[in-house]
Amino acid sequence: MTTTNTVQAHLEETHYSHRMGWLRAAVLGANDGIISVVSLIVGVIAAGADKDHIMLVAIAALSAGALAMAAGEYVSVSSQSDTEEADLQIEKQALKDDWESEKHELAMIYIGRGVSEVTAHQVAHELMEHDALDAHLRDELGLSEVHSARPIQAAFASATAFITGGIIPVLLVAFLPMANLGLVITLSSIILLGALGALSAWVGGASMMQGALRIMVWGGIAMAVTTLVGKLFGVAG
Repeated sequence: MTTTNTVQAHLEETHYSHRMGWLRAAVLGANDGIISVVSLIVGVIAAGADKDHIMLVAIAALSAGALAMAAGEYVSVSSQSDTEEADLQIEKQALKDDWESEKHELAMIYIGRGVSEVTAHQVAHELMEHDALDAHLRDELGLSEVHSARPIQAAFASATAFITGGIIPVLLVAFLPMANLGLVITLSSIILLGALGALSAWVGGASMMQGALRIMVWGGIAMAVTTLVGKLFGVAG
């Protein structure tokens, strides 16, 4: 293969790391939406609640869950963002106080990765002349624009995904008869979880079968536990 073809093949490679931020939040939200809402629904069904109370629980679970996901994700990612910003300010000050020491520090990072001493110092010099802060953020701290924390984006993705997943069992409760409602919702939700797991694995470049199975197993366990709790503490005689 010629050098040109090699470069072209490298440029055409498909990578998935740029999807990690929104993919994690979206998968977590949808997964939690399905499992949380369905688990509560099958729990109150097992307890013998009537349809009005089941619907009330379903809507409450959907609303509270979406807000909780958004708030939790926002706070979590904001903390990460604050830490990144603090590191950025520290690095700015370090570059201002001692440029040469920072250049040497960058060169030592490259030497540690196997680059020769002469080349490492040359690369460090050229990168710092181009964009010193960016070079240190990437190679010293491991920060980049691709992976930087975005609280609003993460919160919105989590809430939207939670609602997208949780609205399905709520609609099933609204439109299906009470006969075998718990069984129908449980089976349909496990299938939906499997599809979600496979889809998220495919988007992330992982095994679709493995992604589907692990989410189905944990979802099934959650639903089984809440069903058991509902039967043990149910009020229906």
